[in-house]
Amino acid sequence: MTTKQAIDDFFAQPALAVIGVSRSGKKFGNHAYRELKSRGYKVFPVHPAADEIEGDRCYAGLDKLPERVEGLVLVVPPAQTEKVVRKAAETGIRRIWMQQGAESEEAIRFCEERGINVVHGECIMMFMEGASFPHRVHRWVWKLLGKLPS
Repeated sequence: MTTKQAIDDFFAQPALAVIGVSRSGKKFGNHAYRELKSRGYKVFPVHPAADEIEGDRCYAGLDKLPERVEGLVLVVPPAQTEKVVRKAAETGIRRIWMQQGAESEEAIRFCEERGINVVHGECIMMFMEGASFPHRVHRWVWKLLGKLPS
C-alpha cells in the first residue's frame, strides 16, 4: 500500500531516472520527464535505443547513468517493470514509482522484500508540486473519495 510518506520521500530526491520515454516524445513517460525537469529535478531519460530524448542525452540502461540516482520512474508494461526493478536493485536505487499500468504484484513484492520504497497505483502527475489543473482536480476527487494515501 502506498503511503504519503513514501510519496514525499520519492519527491525529496534531487536526481531521478525515467524509463518509459520514447523518441517520438508522445508517451506519458516523456510528459513525466518534462514535468519533473521543469520542477528542477535532475532527470535522466533511459531508453535502450535512443542517444537523445527531448534534446537531452539519453542512457541505454541504469548502469550507464553518469551519476547515482535514488529514484526511478517506471512507465513501461508490467513484464518490463519486473525486469527493471531487479536492475534497479543491483544499481542501488532505493525508490521506485510504478506509474499506473506499469505495476505488477511480482515487481511490487520484489521491491518490498528488498526494502525498496515503492509507490504504485498512483499517478505521479497528481502528486507533483504545482500539478496542472486536471491533475489537481484528480487529486481533489481522490481526497473527496478518501482514496489519497495517508
